[in-house]
Amino acid sequence: MSGFGAGAEPPGWRLGSGSSGKGEGPRQVPRAAGREHPPQGSRQVAGEGSGAARAWPPQALRGAAGQGRACHVAASPAPQPCAFLPPAEVFLPEETRAAAPVDFLQELPSYRSALRRRAAAGGSQERRAAPPGAAGFRAAEARWPEQEGGEEAARPAREYPLSIAEKRRLRDCQQADIKYLSGWKQWKRTSSKSLKKVLNEVKELSSYLELWRHDIHSIEGKFGTGIQSYFSFLRFLVLLNFIIFILMFSFVTLPSVISKYGVFNSSFAKIPPKNIEPHCTYYKPSGNKGLVYFFTHLKDLFSGTGFLEVTSLFYGYYTIDAAWISILRYNLPLAYLLATFAYLALSLIWIIKRSVEGFKQNLVHDEDQFQSYCNKVFAGWDFCITDPNAARLKQRSLQYELQTDLEEERLKRKIADRTMKEKIRIYSLRIFINIIVIAVLSGCFYSIYRATVFSQENSNDVSNMNSQANLLVQYLPSIVITMANFIAPQIFSFLIRLEDYSPAFEIRLTLMRCVFVRLANIGVLLFSLWSQISYCATDECKACGYNYELYPCWESDVGQEMYKLMIFDFIIILAGVLFLDFPRKLLVTHCSCKPVQWCGLQEFGISDNVLEIIYGQTICWIGTFFSPLLPAIATIKYFIIFYIKKISLIHTRKPASRPIRASNSNFFFLVVLLIGLVLAFIPLGISIAHIPSSKACGPFRSFNTSWAVVPYTIREFPTGLQQVLYGIASEAFAVPFFMIICLIMFYFIALAGAHKRVVEQLREQLVLESRDKLFLIRKITEAQTHP
Repeated sequence: MSGFGAGAEPPGWRLGSGSSGKGEGPRQVPRAAGREHPPQGSRQVAGEGSGAARAWPPQALRGAAGQGRACHVAASPAPQPCAFLPPAEVFLPEETRAAAPVDFLQELPSYRSALRRRAAAGGSQERRAAPPGAAGFRAAEARWPEQEGGEEAARPAREYPLSIAEKRRLRDCQQADIKYLSGWKQWKRTSSKSLKKVLNEVKELSSYLELWRHDIHSIEGKFGTGIQSYFSFLRFLVLLNFIIFILMFSFVTLPSVISKYGVFNSSFAKIPPKNIEPHCTYYKPSGNKGLVYFFTHLKDLFSGTGFLEVTSLFYGYYTIDAAWISILRYNLPLAYLLATFAYLALSLIWIIKRSVEGFKQNLVHDEDQFQSYCNKVFAGWDFCITDPNAARLKQRSLQYELQTDLEEERLKRKIADRTMKEKIRIYSLRIFINIIVIAVLSGCFYSIYRATVFSQENSNDVSNMNSQANLLVQYLPSIVITMANFIAPQIFSFLIRLEDYSPAFEIRLTLMRCVFVRLANIGVLLFSLWSQISYCATDECKACGYNYELYPCWESDVGQEMYKLMIFDFIIILAGVLFLDFPRKLLVTHCSCKPVQWCGLQEFGISDNVLEIIYGQTICWIGTFFSPLLPAIATIKYFIIFYIKKISLIHTRKPASRPIRASNSNFFFLVVLLIGLVLAFIPLGISIAHIPSSKACGPFRSFNTSWAVVPYTIREFPTGLQQVLYGIASEAFAVPFFMIICLIMFYFIALAGAHKRVVEQLREQLVLESRDKLFLIRKITEAQTHP
């Protein structure tokens, strides 16, 4: 080494012959004096020509061999492979390894805090007297062989927290190490790198095939991640509905069409229902015959009646009991029911998977007020924004968030200072307002019920009204539901201001009320339909189990209502953009009147738009059982809505002045969507397991309910398999299974609690680290001031 002879030894150093690398020669090892290990989190390697020590991260020592930082001495006869140095054989001058004064270490705030915690916990005197960091050194020494012999050394250089020059030297050293490995390890490392490269290229190529990739990135650059999350959520629903459509079409629609038309030498069988009254099996679809006017076709297209009623769009089309494709028998009723369970399970799993990812991000942002303030000031800017107007909007939104935090702190002080009289007044006001909210909800529900009953009783009576009035009567429930979805949120937004909540809680409570209104309206509509379907006043009706006179195929009637809700919801969204947003844009642009300029452009409310599409998706989940091709309509609908909303955002609307964070919005969208899916389970479960199936149409004509096909199919299984399935369904299996599930749940709850405590301790440790730094800076300043 420069500065010393070939065989000379620098002061404070001695030669050692450790064997950390294969075929290594003698190495320089510091004399054991003072502290036995370097500071935690770093290793010291001697630089060439200076004898000085340089701090390196532990991960970088594997390849710290470039430009004189070889793991061998200069007197070695040949270059040796680079290797990690054990903690006891690093290059440190003797004087730098002197033990730090124990009194000085005991003055650190973190050490004193640890002493107080251990004293409170009853720790031993030996643990209290241990110098801080010794346990960390022992843990690092125990982990060192694992790092040395594991896969850590094979990590790419770009994954290390080093500068570019150091990464290059590390890469060169890694490449030099390869020739000292065995042939198997060389092939393994080379094949691993090649496979990783191929996977990265495939992943990059698949990203170019992603739907609306460029459009969503453009929206993100102009309007930020909050609005981008809405369009990404819309893309997710398009893909979800497309997969549901593929599932229903492949297992329900396609076998029926193939068997009916005799494709692939196929055939079908219709088994007449047994022990069923003849009047229950009469069903004459209202298909159009003879000369039909164009308006009639248009009315049928919007209402789902006429020629559409006898197509594969609705439940009544699937009347076969079994299909034979070549020599294979296809049980269509069982396939219909299992496909329904499959698309519900698929939706549930997919939503939960995405919700967990959003929940993790939401936990990161669920911090205290001080951390929230620091995140807004130092990490709140959205670097995806490139548009100047969007940048100014982001500045205003950050200002609004800070004002909201200050307002919440002011409200907390106000709440703490409230007298008993003020508390009684505000609680009485909130109770009164909630009574008003319940009254509004009750009015909406009653209006929907009366509109549904009136529509069902008069939609088939075409003798006393023309076609236009008949179409209006058929769409009356959809019109009332749409009006309720528009009026109720406006009332809730006005009432929430009188309840004196914090701004953040105001937004959450209003959104939950709006979600409840939209989803509960669908439930009231279905309840109204079922009350009409199950109403029986005669013995003939009771023999069928449902009102066979008005609803000979009640599943198709429910499917038509869901179809009309889907179509009318799309018409309302399209009409709102064409007849409200565009005229308002023209007025604001070309009219300088103060009232018009004061109103300005309509804001693009993320939450309102999300509630719209979640409402439509809940209709799709419920209606797919009664209309198997409804997911195809939903896919086309959301595909068009994407471009409608994009044009509206860019040309006719402005971003909301109160945006929400993208991670919070993604999690909120999926939670509301999950609520809609859970609510969809209820009417579907009642329809499948409780209400008698139609005896005149559909694949379940021969069964009392749709669920009855499952025990009927099980009875055709071998006896042994039947016993196993009945055993699984019995209480003897259900009770232990439930107990095991409870134990697993309690375990994960305890694990989550332990992780939460660890996170709290780590946060406390970060605070103590900052205090330690302030303490050390103060000591250094005092030492420099008073040498």
